Amino acid sequence: MRISIVNTSLRTVAWALYALLGAAILYGLIFLVQLNGPVFFFQAVIDGLRLGFVYALIALGYTMVYGIVRLINFAHGDVFMVGSFASFYAITRYGWGFVPAIVFAMAICMLLNVVIERIAYKPLRNAPRIAALITAIGVSFFLENFTALKFVFGADFITYSRPFDVVVWKIGGVQITNITVIIIGVTLLLLVVLWYVVNKTKIGTAMRAASLDKDAARLMGINVDGIISLTFAAGAALAGAAGVLYAIAFPQIWTLMGIMPGLKAFVAAVLGGIGNIAGAFIGSLLMGEIDVLVVSFLPAGSRLRDLFAFLVLIIVFLVKPTGILGEPQVEKV
Repeated sequence: MRISIVNTSLRTVAWALYALLGAAILYGLIFLVQLNGPVFFFQAVIDGLRLGFVYALIALGYTMVYGIVRLINFAHGDVFMVGSFASFYAITRYGWGFVPAIVFAMAICMLLNVVIERIAYKPLRNAPRIAALITAIGVSFFLENFTALKFVFGADFITYSRPFDVVVWKIGGVQITNITVIIIGVTLLLLVVLWYVVNKTKIGTAMRAASLDKDAARLMGINVDGIISLTFAAGAALAGAAGVLYAIAFPQIWTLMGIMPGLKAFVAAVLGGIGNIAGAFIGSLLMGEIDVLVVSFLPAGSRLRDLFAFLVLIIVFLVKPTGILGEPQVEKV
């Protein structure tokens, strides 16, 4: 009886904190609109959505892999970087258009991630989680330093050549570019494809079965190792596409460009509920908005954007440790 009363009290406190946080956010948005006018505010919102959709593609790779093998693949941001460079060379050296370049980048990233999974992660499948986590960090450092060699990508900043001209439309004073439309459109298309694969195909059924209980999935005849490799490949494809979209939005690439977007996408996945696809998407949109609104409205916002991003994560963890849509994990013993 006492436990029930305590749980009810904790839920009441949590919802009260949610209400206060929601009221603070609403008040803050109203203040921002009044500060510089609605046009400036809505321009920042559009730019935040553009960045949030890119984060979403990266975050989905994190959450898919974690959902099956309970591994935080910290090399995921570097796979994102490889996607940017792969499309850059496809466009500049071979004259490919946007669609062939993004498909090529996705294919290269899929191949890279499958190789990483087979060489670095598969031997540690039954090892303590800390071993796989440290290995993931090591793979990340290896990719960053190997790709910085002169005979690979080099360590210099490179201006990314967009395969199309930028077109700007004005709606009520708010500027919307074809880049924003392409980023949102490509992301939504890939999300629909991902949803269909996960929910309507045998491969998706096998993925969901493996995420629930790998041992039971094996007894049902599912090739769990193959499903894990496919999951790594799917996550890498999304990261590769994100790398291309990020590069056309912010046309300067280098070998360390994946560090902060990778971390922000990881925070977004945790914010929404690690292992939850819908949560990763919602968390990514929030992260994109936080990034842009802080830069747009706060003095020295470009220095504070990372601080606020991680501060929001801490606040959400204090209120709901599993994230916005996450559920408590039950460990088998």
